[in-house]
Amino acid sequence: MKLLPLGVQSFADLRKKNYLYVDKTEYIHRLLSAGKPYFLSRPRRFGKSLLVSTIGEVFKGNKELFEGLYIYDKIDWDTYKHPVINIDWSRIKRDSPEEMERSLSGYLNFIAMDYQMSLSSEYASDKFQELIIFLHKKFDKQVVILIDEYDMPILDALKKDDETVDGIRDFLQSFYKIIKANDEHLRFVFITGVSKFAKVSLFSGLNNPRDITLSTEYVGICGYTQHELENNFEEHIADFCAKFSRSREEAITTIRKWYNGYSWNGETLVYNPHSIILLFTERKLGNYWFSSATPAFLINILKKENDLQPILEPITVEEIAFDSFEPKNMSTIPLLFQTGYLTVKKIVEEYDALPMYTLGIPNKEVNDALLAYLLSDYSGYPAARAPVIIRRMQHELRECNATGLEKCLREMLASIPYTLHLKKEAYYHSLLLLWCKMMGFDIQGEILTNIGRIDAIWRQPEQITVIEIKYHARKKVETLLNEAMEQIEKCRYAEMFSGGKTVQLAIAFTGKNIACRIN
Repeated sequence: MKLLPLGVQSFADLRKKNYLYVDKTEYIHRLLSAGKPYFLSRPRRFGKSLLVSTIGEVFKGNKELFEGLYIYDKIDWDTYKHPVINIDWSRIKRDSPEEMERSLSGYLNFIAMDYQMSLSSEYASDKFQELIIFLHKKFDKQVVILIDEYDMPILDALKKDDETVDGIRDFLQSFYKIIKANDEHLRFVFITGVSKFAKVSLFSGLNNPRDITLSTEYVGICGYTQHELENNFEEHIADFCAKFSRSREEAITTIRKWYNGYSWNGETLVYNPHSIILLFTERKLGNYWFSSATPAFLINILKKENDLQPILEPITVEEIAFDSFEPKNMSTIPLLFQTGYLTVKKIVEEYDALPMYTLGIPNKEVNDALLAYLLSDYSGYPAARAPVIIRRMQHELRECNATGLEKCLREMLASIPYTLHLKKEAYYHSLLLLWCKMMGFDIQGEILTNIGRIDAIWRQPEQITVIEIKYHARKKVETLLNEAMEQIEKCRYAEMFSGGKTVQLAIAFTGKNIACRIN
């Protein structure tokens, strides 16, 4: 059984030490044959660094590393040997523009030393240009530039003040302009990142890189398809089955539900490689990717905007929603998509119109962890304890025990600090919808009856639960519960569902008071 490449981002190390490698070199061969400047956006922990490292080894001419892989006999390795400049922002200090200048200058000096060169320029941008030109002249071969996580300095700076963000972006804009100014010296340029920020020089100018983020031919360039998972991890799947005494089919179904579902064309689905490698390393389910890749600023923005619609139900947008945006004006939808919390569920294309993209949460890992953290931020209830009380709530609802369910709701509501309490219906509505979503309710705002709209439904084999939520700052909870039940009856919500038991659930808020009724 091959070793699992946990934390291994160097292709050379991976191959020399016989780690498991899922062959992505067919995509690389396609890139080499089709152009020069490329940009690829994928969430963190999705294999971008390994991809960049693999491309670098191709251009270094290290053919022996690729024996047995798709690209091995597809190219003339002598022709493809070029000097490579690989800039990995995770290895560069980036707390301020001044620190970036010092650290990046030293980083470029080390690259020059590897090629037995020394740089005389003072500033990092000038060093970059000097390095490109000198390498081209020294080897009489155009230079390959690989930039991994180009936007990491901006993403890290979002928790700082606006002045620092502007300074870091201005620094990057000046630095990345060097790529455009030296096009004649460049054989290949490949840039990865999480977000597509405006005004950093990458996405303007004559040699604008081709953005392959949503290109159908590259949707599987990072991550594992179902075929790749089953073909490459067969022994690890068998180990997982043996530990839990489950059949292979049962294990595959569970793994797919938890970790599959990421897509950039609505058809090809991939697994997050970080989660899969940790799943088989630990041999147990866990929120592996979420715990390592969730920036605090994302949770803060979602709460500040109080716009949970993209989290609670699929949402449809035009492609322009994925375009570059400003750090100071970050819309929740592109941010959620680019960071991996939303993915493409469906694309509708018409001859004379722009494509429409339906976005939704990719899988159970992301859904459960994101909701737990949002619930914690909204209510103050610890994220680690949320799944436990949610299971209690599910049990009480299955048993139609209004008293027990109400007790759970009161416990969660009591955890809200005084400073978080807002006398606004939208706040409490969002809070309760988070609870409902965690319990397994479908928040289906698009489902309308002929005379009303259902807040949420919970589909189970044995019953359908219809929920109506009411909030008022001054009315009594009993009054609100009556109004909620009257609305369910008047609008005949239960008539939408047949074949099985239908349960009606009313929940009412008045400030910190809460009550529920089940019919």
